[in-house]
Amino acid sequence: MKLVILDRDGVINVDGDPIIRSPEEWQPLPGSLEAIARLTQAGYQIAVATNQSGIARNILTVDTLHEIHSKMHQCVREAGGEIDVVFFCPHSDANECECRKPMPGMLYQIQERLGVDLATVAVVGDSLRDMQAAMAADARPVLVKTGKGEKTLEKHRLKHIPFFDDLAAFVDDLLTEKKES
Repeated sequence: MKLVILDRDGVINVDGDPIIRSPEEWQPLPGSLEAIARLTQAGYQIAVATNQSGIARNILTVDTLHEIHSKMHQCVREAGGEIDVVFFCPHSDANECECRKPMPGMLYQIQERLGVDLATVAVVGDSLRDMQAAMAADARPVLVKTGKGEKTLEKHRLKHIPFFDDLAAFVDDLLTEKKES
């Protein structure tokens, strides 16, 4: 199975300030929906792994989060793509859970659900937490410079991790690489 795991905020959609609280606030980043569609059409499954501490902080309800994700699914489908699964961590850092990135719990849940070896899976994110979770799960970390990505790259000197301007640039590279293999 070919799989790519995506962070949500800052990778697929514009990062909220401080969080996205409603479907109306959810806005895709330029080119992200089309990039997901290209992955889908190339035979990849798409999983989303997103921290959503707004639930623990009573800023967001699970029902509202599902409405936001329904909008995301609809927009991706309209672009010709599909998101196969969405995993989210509803906890805050204070909960010290295993599913909140930088811990790898969500990635392990995806691995178990889909029966994949994470060593072959790219985990695309815009934050140090995303990169740490990918490395902890022995997956392939990929940084995009959208969202918090540019600052993450500058602040943490992650030059050893592949980085791209955005999700579309990563997909261009991935699909070109697969054609050449």
